Amino acid sequence: MRLAANLSWLYTEFDFPERLQACADDGFRHAECMFPYDYSATLLREKADSAGVSWVLINAPAGDWAAGDRGLAAYPERRDEFRRSAEQAARYAQVLGVQKIHVLAGIVDLENSDAVTTAWACYEKNLLWLADTMKGEPIDWLIEPINRFDIPGYLLADQATAHELVNRLGQPNLGVQMDLYHCQRAEGNALAALAQYLPTGRIRHLQIAGVPKRDEPQGETSANELVNGAVLNYAEVYQQLLALGYSGDIGCEYRPKATTREGLGWVRNTGFSGTMEAFKPRA
Repeated sequence: MRLAANLSWLYTEFDFPERLQACADDGFRHAECMFPYDYSATLLREKADSAGVSWVLINAPAGDWAAGDRGLAAYPERRDEFRRSAEQAARYAQVLGVQKIHVLAGIVDLENSDAVTTAWACYEKNLLWLADTMKGEPIDWLIEPINRFDIPGYLLADQATAHELVNRLGQPNLGVQMDLYHCQRAEGNALAALAQYLPTGRIRHLQIAGVPKRDEPQGETSANELVNGAVLNYAEVYQQLLALGYSGDIGCEYRPKATTREGLGWVRNTGFSGTMEAFKPRA
């Protein structure tokens, strides 16, 4: 296991390129982000190399995020835009050394059955196009179930659907990105989901955050939180991952309560310090 700092969410007190050195100073040796496209790939690779950090995952462009877009893959009228976004992501991945790219599906009117059917058909066609077109690239293209509390109307919201789709399409370069925060929020019992799906080999990347506030992952929960059933104990998650033999990357995609550095005690408290080459948060 290797913890990766998600630099779209962590170290936001620094300019984006400088976050690579900041996370390295705290012991991270791997990083991911949502959208790196405001900066040249060459600059981000140079900053990573200088800090001794490896990029492990990025998202493909997802449309106009500020205007509410949350992906392009499910819209027939935007198929050309989707293909250009995948090609841009692949170019960035080549320079950054990234071998995993998350492709967001998009939002659909869930009350409109025709729109939902059309979106799913387009989504599958785009994923098949992606797998075939990019089969020569050393990249896993990932789909991620996202809870509909955070993104209402998001097309892909549960683990079973994501795994059924990837299994049915049967493409070796398509996989699932499992965010335990989204899984727990949408379905509950993320530990059981890990036990069910991790052995399939379809999960190529994990992400974590505290539940329900998407802040630092924690190993202790209050009695009230336990009654509400909305929590996820990351000390238990760590032990589960050890038992299942997971050896991949774990993206830390959470919103710090204060500065990132002030909140990093969770890494040691939950046992995850063993997944970093050197855990040394500065005072």
